[in-house]
Order: sequence, then structure tokens, then C-alpha cells
Amino acid sequence: MLQNLKPNYLNSCLYNSSCVLARSTVLSTIHSYSKRGLDVGYKPALVESNNRNVGKNQRQPSNEKRFSMLLPPPNITGELHLGHALTCTIQDALIRWNEKHDLQCLWLPGMDHAGIATQVVVEKNLQKAKKLSRYDLGKDKFLREVWNWKDEKATGIKRNLNELGAHMNWEHEYFTMDEHQSRAVKEAFIRLFEANLIYRDKSLVNWSCALESAISDIEVDNLEINGPTAIEVPGYREKVIFGEMVDVAYKIRGTQEEIIVSTTRPETLLGDVAVAVNPMDGRYSHLKGRSIMLWHPVRQEEIPLIFDESVDPEFGTGAVKITPAHDRYDYDMALKYQLPIVNVITSKGNIEQNFGLFSELPRYNARAKMLNFLANESLLRGTRPHSMVLPICSRSKDIVEFLLKPQWFVRCQNMAQKAKHAVETGELCIIPKVFENEWFRWLDNCHDWCISRQLWWGHQIPAYEVQYGQTSSWIAARSLEEAQQKAQAMHDSAECKVAQDTDVLDTWFSSSLLPFSSLGWPEDTTKLRRYYPLDLMETGHDILFFWVARMVMLGQQLTGRLPFNKVLLHGIICDEFGRKMSKSLGNVIKPEHVIKGASLQQLNKEAESLHQQGILSSAELKKSLSGQRKMFSDGIPECGTDALRFTLCSSNVKNHFINFNVQECHTNKLFFNKIWQATRYTLGCIDRFSVVPSGHLSKDELTEMDRWILSRLSSTIETTQKAMEGFNFHLVTAAWKVFFHNNFCDVYLESTKAHMSSDNASIATNHCLVLQHCLVIGLHNLKIFTPFLAAELLSHLPVVPDLRINYREWTDPALETAIEQLLEICQSIRQAKNECCPPVARKHNPVLHLLPKSESLSNLFQLHIKNIEQLTQCNGVILHTAEDSFANTTFTCQSSATHECNFGIVTDSQVLKAVASRNKKLVKLISELDKLLSIVGSDGYRKSAKASVQQKHLEKIDQLKLQIKEMQNM
Repeated sequence: MLQNLKPNYLNSCLYNSSCVLARSTVLSTIHSYSKRGLDVGYKPALVESNNRNVGKNQRQPSNEKRFSMLLPPPNITGELHLGHALTCTIQDALIRWNEKHDLQCLWLPGMDHAGIATQVVVEKNLQKAKKLSRYDLGKDKFLREVWNWKDEKATGIKRNLNELGAHMNWEHEYFTMDEHQSRAVKEAFIRLFEANLIYRDKSLVNWSCALESAISDIEVDNLEINGPTAIEVPGYREKVIFGEMVDVAYKIRGTQEEIIVSTTRPETLLGDVAVAVNPMDGRYSHLKGRSIMLWHPVRQEEIPLIFDESVDPEFGTGAVKITPAHDRYDYDMALKYQLPIVNVITSKGNIEQNFGLFSELPRYNARAKMLNFLANESLLRGTRPHSMVLPICSRSKDIVEFLLKPQWFVRCQNMAQKAKHAVETGELCIIPKVFENEWFRWLDNCHDWCISRQLWWGHQIPAYEVQYGQTSSWIAARSLEEAQQKAQAMHDSAECKVAQDTDVLDTWFSSSLLPFSSLGWPEDTTKLRRYYPLDLMETGHDILFFWVARMVMLGQQLTGRLPFNKVLLHGIICDEFGRKMSKSLGNVIKPEHVIKGASLQQLNKEAESLHQQGILSSAELKKSLSGQRKMFSDGIPECGTDALRFTLCSSNVKNHFINFNVQECHTNKLFFNKIWQATRYTLGCIDRFSVVPSGHLSKDELTEMDRWILSRLSSTIETTQKAMEGFNFHLVTAAWKVFFHNNFCDVYLESTKAHMSSDNASIATNHCLVLQHCLVIGLHNLKIFTPFLAAELLSHLPVVPDLRINYREWTDPALETAIEQLLEICQSIRQAKNECCPPVARKHNPVLHLLPKSESLSNLFQLHIKNIEQLTQCNGVILHTAEDSFANTTFTCQSSATHECNFGIVTDSQVLKAVASRNKKLVKLISELDKLLSIVGSDGYRKSAKASVQQKHLEKIDQLKLQIKEMQNM
């Protein structure tokens, strides 16, 4: 399409005396714009302020069909980020699209209490602001602080969502710890417990010592390090070195032999209960068949050598230490060979008691002491660089430990197979389909789900320990009173003690109930019957297992139905270089930065505020400020909400990663200004010709350009329909950008100027109707992405009586092909004119000569002579029917537009002579200036020339520079 043909039609009309639309006409048209109240340019902040209520469709849908969806609840940890904006924009576009098709829509909003994340951020804030820990406050006061935090942040989040133009059903808003959600969580836990799907057991879990809590896999970041690397660890003044492999010798009892094991965690040597080798490893074959015992140098006791085929003989020396209390593989080995389990590290990250000189030391201080101990005992065989993956808690930045703790678990295997079967049979559709493999991989290897957390903030687990004599057992109940009744029934009304577990539930547990709990479950509500299951679950692919799969598993188990039939997964927002956005990198862009704009100073101030709150360390702050200077040296320009939404959906959201470029956002703002100016032009024309809005257009009365733009409109609507059905939002935004920018503004609107005069009143009136129709219909389609812009412009445009016109009847592929050919030729001509003709000659609109080589093209040219003149900005078009007349013409430049068309451009010879004369004089002046500069720049001149002579030369240099500048600007 005609990408580079972008005349500024208002300027060309005002300042180009040869333009068909006279200057006086345009001035009167602009005057009529102001009467209608449409500003001279697009100002996002003003438009959004005027149209803040662009929310719910006020018209009551007549369609009985419904569409329901749930907003993945933002965490109450702070403000919205671009990932939230992407989710919100996609879902809002889907809601608006379905409302446009007369469906009854329900879009459920809510917020998540985000147990660990919220507790961490409130603790950091308390520590920074008041120098207090949660233990200083106590549980009750600390929880009041969290609820205050929630109230403050929830207000801001709701405001941010509204600013994004999201029109959710706020009357159905929920919070994952409100009264109803609490009741639903208890009911779900009890039902699963009574179905023997929840149990309590002692097992290895991811443990954050800084939080003193178990954490989920999604809260573990794996840091790859190559060789010795100093890492900051919470609670340690100095950085801790990781990435070293330590070789330690275990003496074989009764011999002079030793077995060397390799470890990256020498402090865990305290908990070694065995050493294992592969039975096929020839280095240890002489020890097979014997009861070999090794001596533990710290605990002063024997541990066995065992042979197991799972040991990798290629790792280190082929001998591995078995520490079952702190390693998953080792734990399985201990169960297999009935080995004892020795706990080494406490929940706070210190060494357990009864380890002599190592007792109660912080774990990494114990590491250094262990290396000294081994060296003194002549058991240290060396230390070498080693590449490894270090698990880090994403919330606390602590190094994750594997600790053996009593926890609550959900049995997942049977539920996982049902969830897998739903996708295999097509009952549940995952989009894009590529994520089905990820779905199957997760569910085939689905371990039991640890749902307990050792926090203060969250749903306290509705499980009660019943102590009866010397025995204890666990029951699930909705309250202490119900638990006591159940306990007494179990023990024939005997005296027993009942106490609720102090742990809270994993946040994912409560959020996994949302598709039905947000609709009133466990009660049988009208809303639940009407809108469950949801029609679509739209979210990021990074939580496909942690949230989506668990919603499916619990939904099938607790309601007997899938919670939704389709899952749409979008990618992760990255910066323009493909890097994940991170506060520490300084590349985080918040929605409000893009909407309102932000200076570099403002961005720096926000980073410093995060440091003051304890969220960023000093090192991270320094890195963040450096990153901001590199990426946003001029700040972030104001783009507005619509430009943000449009840009987010201009990428294929189904890709794994979505690179966000602020400059693209600003470009889209300028694109919207182009539509704005087109609307002003249209309103002026409608006023001038007193056009009455009409829902009817007659093909017989329209020009080819009228019919062409209506065909392009029809094609764009059809593209939109197909793309929206496939969730290909980028194809929709691209289609409307081509239509409005290239087809409507740059071509059709320009072509209408040739007839906007009283001499062509009939044609001009039809042009006005077509302009109006294209804008109204186009904006009604575009508003799913740009609700504020559409609302503002549509409020000024006449109402089209019937928007539901069958636009397919206007589709004309042959006409589109013909006009496309014409536009390509015009583009080639315009490009050649810009390259070959001096600017001064281009301003005098040269004459265009065309030589078509086919009858069809000749007919096309004859029909569109005025359009060609307008689109190429030439001062006339001469159509040649014979090659001789074309060949005998002297051209300023000559070329071929296509194999079917030659063209030439003739400019005023007097203008060209003047240009040549000017250029000749300009060369002479520049040469004179260079010569004079060379003279005054020499050392001899500065030493020997008189001061008066030097002054005259400087004055002459200034005069030459001024004269050259004036001539260059001619």
C-alpha cells in the first residue's frame, strides 16, 4: 500500500496556491470545526477526562447468549505494571467486542491478597519507616497494618484499572480474603479433606529462611553462575561466595583407603548419613560385596557406603554424599535404603544444636568454619570453580533451602489426569495450541501440592489438631465450635484438646477457586447458574500450571464441571531489547508513565523511593538509575491510554515474549491525531454542504474512489471479524491502521478535495456521506482498543441511522486491485519527484506526463486524472497515447513506475535556471569562506597580521556565513 504517500492535507490546502481546494474554502471549513467544539488537535489527557465514563454498554442486549470472563486479580502489593495493562486491554477488547455483538457480558473484577508478596512488602515498609519488624508489633497489630495497606493500594489499583478504560462489573467485585471468599476457601478445604485429597505429612519443601516459610516453585528464581561469585544474602554483612566445588575425603574404617566426595555445600556435611557410588564404576568395584563403613569426622560415627545405579559416575569422583534432610534426591535415597535423616539447618537458617563448634552458627558462617575444620583434619582435598544453578527466593532474595517440615498437601495425580483428559478430548481448548505440550508435561509429572505457608497474612488453615490422651489427629472444620463437636463425636464426648493450625493457605489455593467462588459458590446462586462455567480464561502463559491447571483441577473436583472451556495465554512483556522488566535494571515502564509521560528526574525519584521503602538495595538502586539514564535519557513522552492499549495489542500477544517500545506508542498517538484531523475535515465539509446523515448509499451515484474506500472498509471489517475470532488482535490493529492511515487519510480524503466545491455539490455531498460512514463505522470497530478517542470523535460526528449495514455487498476486489495499481504508480512518481527535483522546483508543482502501455491502465488514468494530480502534488497531468509524443518531451526526470507505465516530470525552466545559478554562486561563496578560514587559522597569521586586519577578516567570515545560510534556505 502507499506507505510513503503522506501529504499534510491541511497545510497543502492552506499554503499551496495551486491546490484544487481553495485557501478560503479551507479557512471556512476550519472555522466550522471550532463551532462544533472539536479541538484543533488530539490531546489524550483532555479526551480521557471528557470521556471517563466510556464503560458499560448502556444498551440492554437483546441476545440471550452470554459471555463471562474473570480478570486475573492484581496483587495488592503496589501499582499496576504493563503485564496488568496487557491483560486488562485484551480482556476489555474482548468484552467490548462481545457487547458489540449484543451478548450479555459479565467481567468479574477483584484483587488478590498475595500472602507472601504482601507480607514481605509491608514488613520492608515497616522496617524502613518505623524500624520495626512484625515481631515487634505482634500478629494482631501487624495484620491491621496489612489491612491498611490493602485499603490504600486497592483504591489505587481500581483507579488505575478505570484509567485504562476497563469497564468491569464492579458491583460483583471481590477480594480473596473477603467474607464470602473466606467461606468458600474453608468449604473447599473441608470437602477435599473429607474426600481424602488433603493430608498432612513431613516432607522436603522449598524454604525461605528470611521468610521462615515454605514457598512454591514459582517463587523460586534459578540463578546460573559460572565459577566463584559473590552474592548478597539477607542477614549477612558480607557477600557469600558460591560457585565452588569442594572435595572432601571420607576414611574407610579399618583400612588406609579413603573415598572423596564433591560438594558445593560443605556445611551440609554435618547431615551426611551415607556415601553412594554406582555399582558399575570400576574405581569402587573392589569394595562391592563388602559391608563398607566410612567415618564421619564431625559426628564421630560410622556411615555406610551404598551402591546404587542412579549415581552418575561422571559427576566429580563418582561418589556422592547423601544428606536426606536437605536434598530431594538424597531424601529419596534415604527412604529407599532406610537411612536415618539428620537435620542440619533450622527454619531461621542456622545450624541445629548438638553439632559441637558448629551449633547455632548461621549456615554460611558454618561453611567457612567447616572448610577450616576439614583442612585441620587433613580431609580437604581441594576447591575448584564450578558452574551451578542457585535457587533464590523471588520475594526475600534469600537462598532457598530444602527443609523437612510438616506441611499440608493436596493429592493431585487423579485430578491432574482428568485435567489432561479434558484437553486431549477437546473439551478444554488451550490457545495457542503449542502450550498443550507444556500442559501435558506438567500434569504427567504433577507432584502433590504443598498448600501450607508459615505466614501471618492469609487464610488460616481450617484444620484442627485433636489431642486425646497421648494421641493426636487432625480434622477439618469451619469453626472452633464445629471442630470441638467433631472431636467429641470421634472420642465419645471424652475430654480432648482442640487447636487450629497456625499456618495459612498458599495464595494459589484461594485463587484457584475464583471461577466459581466469585460467582457465589458454595451457594447455588443465580449468578453461578447463569455464568458458570466461564466462557474464557485469559492470562499469562507463565502461570499455566500454577493457576490455570489448578483452577481446572479444583473446578472439576468441587463443581463437577470445567471452570471454563477456553484458555487464551498471552506472552511476557519485555523491554524493547527483549529483556525482562526489572526494577533493578531500571527498564520498568509503568502504564501511567506511558499514559501521562514521565521525565527522567521523575523516574529517578521513583527508583529512589523504592530504595527508601527497602524494596531496592543500594546496589540495585545504582544499577536502576544507570539503566534509566540509558533507556530514557529524554524521559517518556505522553502517549495517552488509547495509544498504550493500541500498542499493546499491536504485537502478537500469543508470542512467548512481547517487546514493548515507547516510541511505537508515541507514533500511535500521532496516528490518532491523523484520524482526529480527518474528522475535523469531515465535519467542516458536512457543515459546508449541509449534509443530512444517511444510512443509505447508492452505488450508482458514487465515484470509483467512493466505492473503493467502502470496499476497503468492508475488507477491513471482514479481517477484523476473522482476526477477533482467532484472538489475533495484532491483525485487527494492523488492518485499521492501514485503513485509516494509508487508505482513508492519505488517499481517499485527499481525493475528495478535487470535488469539494459548489460546482460539484452532488459529488461533494456523496463524499461527505462516505467520509462520515467510514469514520463512524471505523471508530465503532476501533473503539474496542481506543474507547476514549472513539467516544470523543463519535460524539461530534452525525449519527448514522443504521450501523448494521451489510458491508460485504460493497466488497469489490477488482476495484481494489485497480486502485492499488494506481497508488503504487503515484508512489513511484512522488518518490522520483522528491529525489530528482530541487525543493524549490517541487514547491512549484511540476507537470506530470504519463505513458500507459495498456488500454486498461489508460482508462484507469483517464478516470482518475484529478486524483493523480492531487496524490502526486503535480500542477497538471498530461496523458500520452503515443510513445513519440512522450519521447519528444524534455523532462527534468524520467523513469518507469511499473512495466506498464512510464512517466516524466517537467519543471519550470526558469526555476531550474535560477536553481543552477544559485548553486553556482553558493559553491563560490563556500570556496571563498574555506580559503579565508584557512588563512586566519594559521599560526603565522595570528602572530604577524595586524589586529585591524584580523578584525576585518572576522567580519567578512561572519558575512559569508550569513549569506551562505540565506541561500541554502532559499
